[in-house]
Amino acid sequence: MFAECKKYGIEPLVTLCHFDVPMHLVTEYGSWRNRKMVEFFTRYARTCFEAFDGLVKYWLTFNEINIMLHSPFSGAGLVFEEGENQDQVKYQSAHHELIASALATKIAHEINPQNQVGCMLAGGNFYPYSCKPEDVWTALEKDRENLFFIDVQARGAYPAYSARVFREKGVVIEKAPEDDDILKNTVDFVSFSYYASRCASAEMNTGNTSAANVVKSLRNPYIAASEWGWGIDPLGLRITMNMMYDRYQKPLFLVENGLGAKDEIDANGEINDDYRISYLREHIRAMADAIEDGVPLMGYTTWGCIDLVSASTGEMSKRYGFVYVDRDDAGNGTLARTRKKSFWWYKKVIASNGADLA
Repeated sequence: MFAECKKYGIEPLVTLCHFDVPMHLVTEYGSWRNRKMVEFFTRYARTCFEAFDGLVKYWLTFNEINIMLHSPFSGAGLVFEEGENQDQVKYQSAHHELIASALATKIAHEINPQNQVGCMLAGGNFYPYSCKPEDVWTALEKDRENLFFIDVQARGAYPAYSARVFREKGVVIEKAPEDDDILKNTVDFVSFSYYASRCASAEMNTGNTSAANVVKSLRNPYIAASEWGWGIDPLGLRITMNMMYDRYQKPLFLVENGLGAKDEIDANGEINDDYRISYLREHIRAMADAIEDGVPLMGYTTWGCIDLVSASTGEMSKRYGFVYVDRDDAGNGTLARTRKKSFWWYKKVIASNGADLA
């Protein structure tokens, strides 16, 4: 497949672990709570780097690594025992993933100095719900919670604020003597997903919340929302990109961006998803603005090219693709494929490298 991509001038970007920890490693080893996972992962990474050397240059270690805090099983294969400190398990597991990621980055560079390794964040900045200082502080804390992983992967050390976070959560990270040096193997670029911005308040009103990409958020009254309550905020993408480049000073790569919606086939057998075209158009314009702001952006990939089951809700009806797949939430359907209106629109967009958004 990679050779075929190369034949047609397509540059692949490969994620080593995308919410798919093998169940054997979950049941037999406890997944990432067990340090043996570092050895397993680095052996797997080395195998991939060697097998596809010269065919794949761009690599991501873990998809949306921060999701383990919000959805521990899907994010990292974590299953908790009754009564244990879940924060201890999550952050110790995070440490093992961060060590594995740093070692994989080191191995990739040793095998081929041309290899570029990135991290991947489930992105989206938090706005304070008001200018009340407590709301502003809560938004900062929420941003730090999500950015913690990338702070380590991009900067090469635990951030200063993590000491207090761990202390207040009763977390004690068990480290090997060499771990701090291992973490200095930082990523070459920072990749991220962006679907929606978020809002935070010192008093999170549970009656006014949504789960934008699994992360709990207050609903923002100043922006529209998708059918699933995710805020549609192109300017938030520009803000997120500027914030991340200011923080890390590394090239960015937006690897997931899209709108989950209930698409309908009309009487002519067509899917006229103008809402998806509008969403993508405005987010691409926001990216262009961020580039003009001085943010180096390596590339952009949407989520996703074809309808598939939504990872966040388990629904087929929450569709993202440019190609409609005849399958419903109960598993019924022929699996027949139909190009949506957005397919033909996006074909023009990529052919013009984003210049033609009409």
